Amino acid sequence: MSDAIKQAVLDRLSRVKGPDLEGDLVSLGLVSDIFVSDGRVAFSITVPADRARELEPLRQAAEKVVLEIDGVERAMVALTAERKVSGDAASARSTPSPARARVAAPEASSAKPGVPGVRHIIAVASGKGGVGKSTTTANLALALKANGLRVGVLDADIYGPSIPRLFHVSGRPEPVSGRVLKPLEGYGVKVMSMGFMVEEDTPMIWRGPMVMSALTQMLREVAWGDLDVLVVDMPPGTGDAQLTMAQQVPLSGAVIVSTPQDLALIDARKGLNMFRRVEVPVLGIVENMSYFLCPDCGSRHDIFGHGGARAEAEKLGVPFLGEVPLDMQIRITSDAGTPVVVSDPDGPHARIYRDIASRVWAAVERSGSDARRAAPAIVIE
Repeated sequence: MSDAIKQAVLDRLSRVKGPDLEGDLVSLGLVSDIFVSDGRVAFSITVPADRARELEPLRQAAEKVVLEIDGVERAMVALTAERKVSGDAASARSTPSPARARVAAPEASSAKPGVPGVRHIIAVASGKGGVGKSTTTANLALALKANGLRVGVLDADIYGPSIPRLFHVSGRPEPVSGRVLKPLEGYGVKVMSMGFMVEEDTPMIWRGPMVMSALTQMLREVAWGDLDVLVVDMPPGTGDAQLTMAQQVPLSGAVIVSTPQDLALIDARKGLNMFRRVEVPVLGIVENMSYFLCPDCGSRHDIFGHGGARAEAEKLGVPFLGEVPLDMQIRITSDAGTPVVVSDPDGPHARIYRDIASRVWAAVERSGSDARRAAPAIVIE
């Protein structure tokens, strides 16, 4: 079925004229790989970087013809900007040299628009996978709600969305008007994730522009309503998703999650420095899987070492937000879709998350991050 839809998409796009009405999108080779899953179609169109805004009607025309295909419920079409290389630059490229990235100073005129109705946006990030970032995101969001705030969660981990399972939410977001979707809800928290758009075992084989387009749509084409805070579960690392968030919206701050051992802290440091470079306030570091209390003998074991994140926070001059133990109950409740903050709200682990949430919110309010900061420019040299 997906192969038939892919062919139908190509057939329809071959009728859409390319830029300047010459040729068509398919024969000109402007269409990327086409992703099809359960009635959803996604692809990108390559256009000159300096004409991306001008060619927005081209993107809309491609989207329109694809939506007319039987079996297609939703189309996600992105314009991929490809910069032209000057003669000097092209000759320089013939001799490979290491690329260096820097962040240019933002211009006052490039202030980032916020998401309507959302007061603050917080990114929860980690330098590497496997440190419990999504579990921390879910419990932090639920703790913020338990502390009296109106909360939403955006799952920005396109390749490995975990939020639907953590919040025990499934289904398809319903359209509100036009392209705007209504978020789903779990435990009183509004939730949006790519996991709602595709089956759980379907791999997302997307290039950077598709990821950036999907994130932008989930941010700005969702009826979030009035929220005190939108918590964003970032993918691990320092790639396209992180730069998209830093450039597209005025983040109120970032929370870095790490385990205590040196290898994890090295990557956490990279993530922290990335947010600093793009002028996003770092609200603090959470040390996850900090220690283990034996349920039989009550003795404490520092399986991954202990205190590394606290020492790193002091070294880097950022707040240390708290320690979360390595505990089977946290793992069991997370896998079951009943995070410990809601399944055992008066228990010791819920209190830890609520304390962390209080420190995060205090840091957000101190930073006064309702202001529309300018978007940093990422320059490759």
